[in-house]
Parts: sequence; structure tokens; C-alpha cells
Amino acid sequence: MSASLKQNGPGIVIPGSIGATVQIVVDTLFARIKAEEYPRDTRLPSERTLAAELGVARNTVREALDVLEGQKVILRRAGSGSFVTYRTTPRTAMTPDSVADETSPLDHLVVRGILEPEIVRLAVVNMTPRMVADMAKTLSQIEAITTDVDAFITLEQKLYIQIAEGTGNALLASCYRLAVETYRQSFRTELRRRSLTPKRVQDYQKRYNTLYNAIASRDVAQAVEFIKLHLVEEQKLLLQDS
Repeated sequence: MSASLKQNGPGIVIPGSIGATVQIVVDTLFARIKAEEYPRDTRLPSERTLAAELGVARNTVREALDVLEGQKVILRRAGSGSFVTYRTTPRTAMTPDSVADETSPLDHLVVRGILEPEIVRLAVVNMTPRMVADMAKTLSQIEAITTDVDAFITLEQKLYIQIAEGTGNALLASCYRLAVETYRQSFRTELRRRSLTPKRVQDYQKRYNTLYNAIASRDVAQAVEFIKLHLVEEQKLLLQDS
């Protein structure tokens, strides 16, 4: 495997071109190492054991270990296994960049799963006609896109922020903007870009039209049920994108 990586702060791994499933394994193992579940100088479980525990292929674990070794988090000794070399450092004040660095794709999806159903519910109840009209304009721009993935991602994020602001809850909207900013500042934008084929762009356009119709018609149950199903599909896509 060839992975382009850089160090962005002590012990933070930022991927350039590795699969999402490999990245999830990297994030999981690195989190355990930082939490000292696997302390410095201890040996990690075998590739076979980790593969069974995490529910992935053994070669996926091997690629993840390659990444961790390349970042000097572990040292692999032939015939002996993989040993932790990473030294946990005291936690300093968090910044938006450091939040992005420490948020895995799965972590980001978990936060979305917590926030988005409530955001959509409150938006249905509280969005003003002007806000709904602004959302319709953004949706029209989204539906006009055929191949410009970067423009699609930008408008997609704008649509979600409009919904969050439509809740009438400034704190909740601020929390969601942090989630969006975390997405922007990390590798997840690149993962998203790779997954957006023309067919998927069309699929998302239809989905957002359905969500808009539910919000515009003030149908709380339909809007919330839609966003929950949408998040399930997002999770499936994340786990399949390798």
C-alpha cells in the first residue's frame, strides 16, 4: 500500500489516499493507543485477532498497521508482532483544527446522527417562510449541478446549515456549524469527493428534494424519518468506501 501521510500536531494521523475502512481501523487503534488501552511498549493483538474483533479483512488490518508504523505510532518486529511506541502527551486547549484532526469519519457520522434528527424536527416547526424560500433557492442550485463535485459539496453544506439555522436555536446551530467546519478542515471532504459519482449526485438531488418537501409541508414525522434513513445510507456508504 502506498499512503501519503503527514503529521499535523503530536500523534495526529492525517490520510491522503487510503480507503475509508482502513482509516476507520487506523482511527480505532490510534484512539486505543492514545487512551493507553495499549500502553507504550506493549504488543498489539495479532492481525488475525484484530481482524476478527473489528469485523474487517486481515489485509485491512495490515494496511492500517502500515499507516501507524509509518507515523511512528507502532514498531513492527518480524516474528514478534507490533509494539506501541507512541507516547501520550498532555492534552492542551482544543482548537477547530485539533477537533478535525481527532474526529474520524465514523465519529463525524455519529455526531450527525445525534444532531440532525433534532435539527430537522425543530426546523420543520420553526423555519419562517423566508427561510424555506432561501432553502428552495439553494436546492435549485443543487439540482442544476451535473459534474461539479466541489460546488455540490459547498451547496450541500449550505443547505444543511440553512436547516440548522432554521431551528431558531443558536446554540444548536453553532454546534452543527462546528461539525460542518470539522468536515471541511479534514480529509473527509476528499472521501466525499471520491464517492460522488454522477449517479450519486442525482440520487442526493432527489433525496434533498424529498427533505425539502417534507420541511415545506411542515411534516415533522416524514422529515425526521427521512433524515434517519438518509443517515443509515450514509453509514453504509462510509463502510463500503474502501
